[in-house]
Amino acid sequence: MAQSAIQAEEGSTAIESEKRWLDLARSILNRVLFTQPATDYTVRLWNGEEIGRSSDTAPRFTLAINRPSALRHMFWPPDDLAIGEAYLSGDFDIEGDILAAVALGDSIVVPRRSLAEWASLARDLFALPEEAPALTAGRQRARLSGRKHSLERDRQAIRFHYDVGNDFYSLWLDQRLVYSCAYFRTGSESIDAAQEAKLDIICRKLDLQPGERLLDIGCGWGGLVIYAAERYGVSALGVTLSEQQHALANERIRAAGLQDRARVELLDYRQLEPAAYDKIVSVGMFEHVGRAKLPEYFAQAYRLLKPKGLFLNHGIAAGKAAIPSWPLRLARAASRRATFSERYIFPDGELVPIQDALGFAAAAGFEIRDVDGWREHYARTLRHWLARLEEHETEARRLTDERTYRTWRLFLAASAHGFDTGSTNVYQTLLAKPDQSGSSGMPLTREAWYSDGSERQH
Repeated sequence: MAQSAIQAEEGSTAIESEKRWLDLARSILNRVLFTQPATDYTVRLWNGEEIGRSSDTAPRFTLAINRPSALRHMFWPPDDLAIGEAYLSGDFDIEGDILAAVALGDSIVVPRRSLAEWASLARDLFALPEEAPALTAGRQRARLSGRKHSLERDRQAIRFHYDVGNDFYSLWLDQRLVYSCAYFRTGSESIDAAQEAKLDIICRKLDLQPGERLLDIGCGWGGLVIYAAERYGVSALGVTLSEQQHALANERIRAAGLQDRARVELLDYRQLEPAAYDKIVSVGMFEHVGRAKLPEYFAQAYRLLKPKGLFLNHGIAAGKAAIPSWPLRLARAASRRATFSERYIFPDGELVPIQDALGFAAAAGFEIRDVDGWREHYARTLRHWLARLEEHETEARRLTDERTYRTWRLFLAASAHGFDTGSTNVYQTLLAKPDQSGSSGMPLTREAWYSDGSERQH
């Protein structure tokens, strides 16, 4: 056969394959995403064709499907790990409002389709070609070694997340580098003001007094340690497992001239020497402990606390959970398939319902004095962080890499969606250690917790 004839035949085959893949993509998208008659977003296929939007208004976002294999990688298995990894690998892009886009994940993971519908969908997905990832360099799945929640493995887990780089976090956190839920009295505050309000409420709830000893378990970059020492005159010790947090926290303590009242040590909370602290706080660390270790966590805090002392535990808890599709439940049961967060964000992290956490605290001897839900505040906090990260997109990519930027962009948006819908929650729990007579030392009212003495506004 002449070379020209061979090329013509190959060209014809390629055209037929392209047409078949486009037909499959349209069919799959109609079954998975376009289940309603009108949408406010657009899907742009790899050939430039746009489908989905049925109105004349500008789309809130566009899903750019970059190649024929993308849908196969995105939608099977039908879980957040598949979608997340397809995004990290460049199979598709999200142009525009990623907060609106992440809600689409629910239409993939949750729906109850019949066996015939799943079989048809899987058949079409696997009829699409298989292609190697376009983006491979950069952030990868966490690879931890050792026994789960051992001292060494927990160090690996914390450093995987927090040692991405202080300069990277400085791009989008507040000026104090507080990496936890802020507190918005009106909703119009800057992230700096809202984080300072959160720090002050914590200090007020703990009723910090000059000269008291404060322990901060999982202190991050030392924002609360510095604030409490500077504004409330306490002697504060913070502990972290992140080398980069440890170095910067102590640098900032020295810059503030607080070496006599504040310090941060590179320690696991389980390695703390017996001591008697007047107050203990833990903000955003509780999620890393693991359900099996929560009795030890609360018992250690109880041992370290003086009688009539207070422990404020601020942490994310599991909220109402949507029941995943049965193929996902089956796949996870068979393979122990992890979530996107477990692979790329918080390896070994585990969220428990608030009622379970309170049970562990009570079993350790604590008296539960106050439980305060801040779910809406965290959704707002995450929106601030996401907007700031996107504003510094070029610099974030320069400081890390494309996959790391995509990881945090998706993580922050998905987390905001989780708090919006109630699939995750966050609580401040104030725990007391009464003395032998039963006295807790707690004030009769909560008025002193809020600077103006008025009822709290959410």
